[in-house]
Amino acid sequence: MADCALDNRPLELADLAAYLAGGAKAQTEFRIGAEHEKFGFRQNSLAPVPYEGPDGIEALLKGLMRFGWEGVYEKRDGGQTLIALSRGGANISLEPGGQFELSGAPLKTIHDICHETGAHLKETKAVADELGIGFLGLGFSPLWRREDVPVMPKGRYNIMRAYMPKVGGMGLDMMLRTCTVQANLDFASEADMVAKFRVSLALQPVATALFANSPFTEGKPNGWLSYRGKVWTDTDADRTGLLSFVFEDGFNFETYARYALDVPMYFVKRDGRYVDLSGKSFRAFMAGELAEMPGQRPTLTDWVDHLSTVFPEVRLKTYLEMRGADSGPQSRICALPALWTGLLYDAAAQEAGWDLCKHWTREDREALRIDAGRIGLKARIAGRSLRDVAVDVVAIARQGLARRRNLNAGMVDETNYLTELEEIAESGITPAERLLELYNGPWQGDLRRVFDLAY
Repeated sequence: MADCALDNRPLELADLAAYLAGGAKAQTEFRIGAEHEKFGFRQNSLAPVPYEGPDGIEALLKGLMRFGWEGVYEKRDGGQTLIALSRGGANISLEPGGQFELSGAPLKTIHDICHETGAHLKETKAVADELGIGFLGLGFSPLWRREDVPVMPKGRYNIMRAYMPKVGGMGLDMMLRTCTVQANLDFASEADMVAKFRVSLALQPVATALFANSPFTEGKPNGWLSYRGKVWTDTDADRTGLLSFVFEDGFNFETYARYALDVPMYFVKRDGRYVDLSGKSFRAFMAGELAEMPGQRPTLTDWVDHLSTVFPEVRLKTYLEMRGADSGPQSRICALPALWTGLLYDAAAQEAGWDLCKHWTREDREALRIDAGRIGLKARIAGRSLRDVAVDVVAIARQGLARRRNLNAGMVDETNYLTELEEIAESGITPAERLLELYNGPWQGDLRRVFDLAY
């Protein structure tokens, strides 16, 4: 990645769009990335885990280095703070509230992704058990209050914490108390990007419902099946949502660049440190008009950093990120990339997926985004139940995966990873509703029992 403004001239809009377009690749080179977050907790007290101390998050990161992970450090208070790990194209990083995240390497098959995920969870458990730490996969913290959650020592998080309350009611909850699973996919051209963006953005609420797994807040039911989904509706309207312009004629790389350009900034990074530019204009920065950065204009690296602070339900970088699902158990960490790969990496499946949703209006999509998080597969869209749509979506994804014919050593193809989603869709009962059944039944209202489901 260049750390200067191309040939030493100021960046222009065309350069910003060209960076996005640079992600296009031949279909034979398509890869899949999977990311997932999980809540760390003290096994003896169920409390969140701070960064510091002999049995904290820093100790966990250092312990994982025995498996060949290398440390990533940030300048802080005159020293270096360990904030992440890297190995072979994958990264382990910390979300603001200590949520532990694996950002996997770009891999060819879902088999590869599930192997990578399993290896990560095994390594993490080996070290975490020594430290008395457990991990829980849910979309929202079930017990902790916002003030209970320790904040990780990462410069950008201090900037975000100060800015979030100015632009939404639940931005701090998003930072400190949510966890997600995400899939990242490639595109072949601008036209392919547009087609993939539209179908995945329209169908993102289907994933929200299928993966809904956050019905509890501070020890009791919260009235939503994906409370993580609710949080994102009141975080920062400038940088979140379903991006209606994606469905308009003429949408292209430049359109998205214009959108991202007008999202208020958080920061720039200089000499390893974050400079607070929260709420400032990237356009003014490009014109050299930011008083906080006298005489400076952005580099391409600044643009890449800025793109990472935009949070729509599907995000465009040099690939597309699917961002609409709650975290969950290992099976669903594998299922999410399987779902989107089946839909988007097979031309017939992608067309069939678009046929399901191309007639939905902006109002339909916006209403479904809310209802999918609130009532899951019981939501309705354009005269159909979301359950029926989900059954169709998973079936189309299965057909797409079957045509890929990627077999593992046991001669099993990638469709196997959709089995749990098929069961959820057919039953119409989300994972969150299964948790509520346990809460109201065998758990007898004792939500501490949810920690029995830890990895």
